[in-house]
Amino acid sequence: MKIWFATNNAHKKRELEAILGIQICIPSEENIPFNPEETGTTFCENALIKARELKNLIGGKNDFVIADDSGLCVDALNGRPGVLSARYGDTEGKKLTSAQKNLLLLDELGDSQKRSARFSCAMVLLVTNNRFTVVQEIIEGEIVKSREMMRGEGGFGYDPIFYLPSYGRTFAELSEDEKNGISHRGKAGKIISGILTAKYAEL
Repeated sequence: MKIWFATNNAHKKRELEAILGIQICIPSEENIPFNPEETGTTFCENALIKARELKNLIGGKNDFVIADDSGLCVDALNGRPGVLSARYGDTEGKKLTSAQKNLLLLDELGDSQKRSARFSCAMVLLVTNNRFTVVQEIIEGEIVKSREMMRGEGGFGYDPIFYLPSYGRTFAELSEDEKNGISHRGKAGKIISGILTAKYAEL
């Protein structure tokens, strides 16, 4: 039995392996074309879309599938980019880099004094298409006030602009262990890990 993760994002794979403490497979490693259309309006809906598509692609095996959908929700932007975080600023034929997305978001926020934001993560453990568990967790923080305050070489995505007042650092400045201990994905993954252990015991 394998544990699959419905992503082709190697950063996310490494992060989840560290959180779960087990090896997981992603579609690209097995030459499985995987590019689901994320049409959901919530993180939970998109996580289920990804999990079910991968489950169908691997041919109905008894393997478990984990999927997550996560994003940055900025209060001053009415919750955007939200479920569109990975596609924020993209246009037909042009995809922005993570650095470009960060700069675009800072420009859109401008001088707004309202900087509160959170990362949200919905994570699904799919046993069959109709038997699954969904967990959603968050981590609260703030968006840095300027381009000059972007900091850190760790993490990925919006981590350099997501500031944690209690740590005095951005997400990208945390060590891997620190981030996994408090992050939205870390919190959800720990719950999924406990459920996964119980599922194995049933077999």
